[in-house]
Amino acid sequence: MNKKTTILDDSAVNRALTRIAHEILERNKGGDNLVLVGIKTRGTPLAQRLQQKINQIEKIAVPIGEVDITLYRDDLQKKSLDPKLISTNIEIDVTNKTVILVDDVLFTGRTVRAAMDAVMDIGRPSQIQLAVLTDRGHRELPIRADYVGKNIPTSKEELVVVQVKEQDDTDEVSIFELNK
Repeated sequence: MNKKTTILDDSAVNRALTRIAHEILERNKGGDNLVLVGIKTRGTPLAQRLQQKINQIEKIAVPIGEVDITLYRDDLQKKSLDPKLISTNIEIDVTNKTVILVDDVLFTGRTVRAAMDAVMDIGRPSQIQLAVLTDRGHRELPIRADYVGKNIPTSKEELVVVQVKEQDDTDEVSIFELNK
């Protein structure tokens, strides 16, 4: 793989998350009745950062959880005969809450569909919204994000790589060209 370009650097990631936090609060008329749920793996630290930003803006602690979609994937047979379950950790009852799923990249929509199934197995939220740092298009399912940090037009021969400080020691979104 060859790095083609950097789309978001550390400052741009921070600005995008700040804007998303404000948009979440505006659309939901505050932070009451919200639950942030990060989709493992990079959605979880992004959800934690959104929680911190919402706390800075509104002085409220929005509950947070994380969801592992491994067993909900529709391509499980293709991926591995022995899938590794990371774990789902949502300690609050999501019934009648507005759940905001948080992920790093929205691509085909299959990950989000699996995450919605996982959340619905835990409880029945009044609403599920989606916040993503990047949307690269190429949807296979009719899913769209409610909050997007950056829309990135890509080809299917490109790979969007999101790095977060909590796991990669840097915040960056880059596009790589797949070797042919």
